[in-house]
Order: sequence, then C-alpha cells, then structure tokens
Amino acid sequence: MSDFQELIKSFPKTREYVRDFFVYGFKTREEFREKSPRTYDNERRRLESWLGDYVRKDYVSKGSNISQGANVSQGVNISQGVNISQGINISQGVNISQGVNISQGVNISLAIDSNLLDTNPLFQVWKTKSFTDNDIVLHFLILDLLSDSRELTAEEITEHLLAEYEALFDVQTVRRKCNAYEKEGLLQKKKVGKTVVFSLDLSLISWIRDRENMADALSFYQIAESFGVVGNYLIEKLDHRNQSFRAKHSFCVHTLEDEILLKLLDAMNGKQEVHLEMKSSKHGTTNTADCTPLQIFTSTRSGRRFLCGYVKHSRRFTCYRLDTIRTVTPLQRLPEYDELLSILDRNREHLWGVSFHGGSRHLEKLTMKLQVFAPREQYIVNRLKQEGRHGTVTKLEQNVYQYEIEVFDCNEMLPWIRTFIGRILSLTCTDKSVEQLFYRDLQTMYRMYQIEETK
Repeated sequence: MSDFQELIKSFPKTREYVRDFFVYGFKTREEFREKSPRTYDNERRRLESWLGDYVRKDYVSKGSNISQGANVSQGVNISQGVNISQGINISQGVNISQGVNISQGVNISLAIDSNLLDTNPLFQVWKTKSFTDNDIVLHFLILDLLSDSRELTAEEITEHLLAEYEALFDVQTVRRKCNAYEKEGLLQKKKVGKTVVFSLDLSLISWIRDRENMADALSFYQIAESFGVVGNYLIEKLDHRNQSFRAKHSFCVHTLEDEILLKLLDAMNGKQEVHLEMKSSKHGTTNTADCTPLQIFTSTRSGRRFLCGYVKHSRRFTCYRLDTIRTVTPLQRLPEYDELLSILDRNREHLWGVSFHGGSRHLEKLTMKLQVFAPREQYIVNRLKQEGRHGTVTKLEQNVYQYEIEVFDCNEMLPWIRTFIGRILSLTCTDKSVEQLFYRDLQTMYRMYQIEETK
C-alpha cells in the first residue's frame, strides 16, 4: 500500500485534481469513481497541503458542497494572441469563499479575500512536482559547484562532485541534468574548441536586481497577466513580497490553463494547425478536434477563456473553452494562416460573445423596442449604446426607443436583454427560436409569481 505523497509527477494530473475538487465542485467519496477511496483521501490531503494558508476548517454535523465564487464585470475582450483585460484595480476587493464538503462532519473552505490577496494561491500547484534523490542532490551540488563563475565540462563537473562533495555519479547522468538545466535557463552552454562547457546563467537575475523598480513591475505582472507564475518565481528569488498591488477582479484559476495557453500561442506564432484533446467539465466525456488556432477570447464577466480556431473540414470558425482542453499537439504549418486571420477579424464584428451559431453562415437580426422616460432615464439609453456592441439605437417617438443589431448567434444576447424586462415593448428576431424562448421565459415568470399576463 503506497504512502501519501504531497508531490506529484505531472502538471496535467495536478490540474485535473484542482479542477475536480475546487473549480467544478468537490467530489464526495461516492462521486470520486476514478480510483479508490484511499486515493480520494490522499488527493484531498494533497490539496489541503498545497493551499494550507487559505484552508479553513469547521466541524459541523453535515458538510456542504464546494462552490466557486465569481467576480463579475461586463463584456468580452478579444485579441490576437492573448488579451487579458480583467479590470485590474488597486481598490477594495471582492470576497471569494469556496466551501468544500468532506465526510465525518468536517467542513473545509478556501477563504480568499482578493482585497488582501498579494499573489495567486494557485501558483503553489506549479511548485509541487516530485523528484528523485539524485534529482535533488544534483540540483544543489551542480549549482553550488558553478556558483564561482567556473566553466566546466560534464566530465569535469562529475570529477569535482566526487572530489569536493564525495558524490559519485555517472557522466551521462550529469550531462543530461546539465542539458536539462540549460533548456530551463539555469545554465549556459557553449562550445570551446571541441568541448562543451557549462556555467551558471545569472544574467536574468542580475538584470532584474540592477533595476530599482523591477520588483514592483513583477509584483503587478503576477496578478495582472497570463503566466503570472513566472513573475511569482522571480519575486521569490529576489526575496520580495508584493506590498503595492491588489486585483479587484482576479480569476485565480487562469493559472491552471497557462500550460495549454503557452502551447497554443507557440502554434499561433508558428502559424500551425493543432490537434486538441478535450474533456467536458459537465459530462466528463472526451473528444478531439483539429483546428487552426487564431485568437484567444477572454470574458471579463465569467473569467472564461476561449480558443477561437478554424476547422478545415467544416469550413467554420469555432471556439473551445481553454479549461476543457487537456493536450495540444502541433501539426503542419498553414500557408493561408494570415488570410484566415483577416477573415476572422471581419467576422468578429458580428460576434456578441464567442458563438458562430454552429453551421449557420448568415447573420440574425434582433429588434427590441423599449419604453424609456427621458431625460430622467437617460442612463437606459446610455446602456444601450455602451453595452450594445455594434447595435444601433434609434428614438422612434416620445419615450420609445428601438435597438437593432445583426449577430451570428442572438441566443447569446438573452441574458443581457433580460436586464431590460419591464421596459421592453416588443422583441423580434429572425431566429424565431430566440424570440420564442424569450416570451416563453416571460410566461414562466408570470406563472411563478402569479401575475396575469398583459396582452
């Protein structure tokens, strides 16, 4: 029987556990069907260990299910590559509280107040990869050996390890470790004559330390941008703590997708197609897709990020949620990449959110008439103009305004349209299913509140 281990070997596995336990809802022993109850206990304890500073325990008669707190703002930000514009403000924060249900009468929650949050607590999951005894010994000994600016070959490093530290290693093992560190930026590798020598690469940390305000810049970067864990690593190396910045609307779970995002951005830069493997967060089913990644869309309302890609076999643009993508495999380079990007830029003008309405190739028109008592309710007209994207607002007569728009999928507009209920005089749409759904919801509301429907 294996013992509990805090560390884990692969980040994709880490990502699955964090999502299953804290993002999509905590699983009880009965719901955790992938492995044994012992594995369930181990994974729960592992997550508690990683996020210990933010875990709160209360002993109760019955637990309660986990729920993910939401920061709410408005709109969808779209960019080529990646655009994360999430309303980063240095102001009062929003309290996020996440309850977790475990058996035996213990209620565990993550108590996170973003007003007080100086970093992303989920960065901790990037720092838990397991290692062998040789890994940890070689890590410290090689870095210590090269700390005096020496340049040594793999053979010389092996000899010094034995002579100075009484540590015996095979030359090939040392060479593999040095090559791995060179790829990660810890060591420099260069050829001197016919031999390859390694030295400690301190260029980045020296460059940062020579710039007085760089620590503050990294403090802001770690909470405001994608790949913030990089800034967090560097801040820790500088022994600096973020004292200046707080994020009012911070989506902590974005860091779980950064590994996928990096591979997608690499494919975009190389103008390559990709093969995606995805897993549904709702049903747990898996599926695959081949597409050309073009842009990343980010919703500042829900915090979700989407890959917008072109699917060749259906000749359509499609969006995939980043948090459902498990693996990204680059394929061949696409010569017509720039042309597809230009077509997407034109089509993007008619997007309300991220839906291109399946197989439909034409735009749908929605017309909404509202009663607005101007000038005291001028703010309603302003909302229509500011939040209505590319739609037009026309004054038809005294206190009656008309809003019109053409988009690919009018169904995405319904949550926004419902915020005007009580002022809507009529609503028509070329997609009759949207029109019918809106009025059906109204009828349901009338019945729920026992209101007689107005003819």
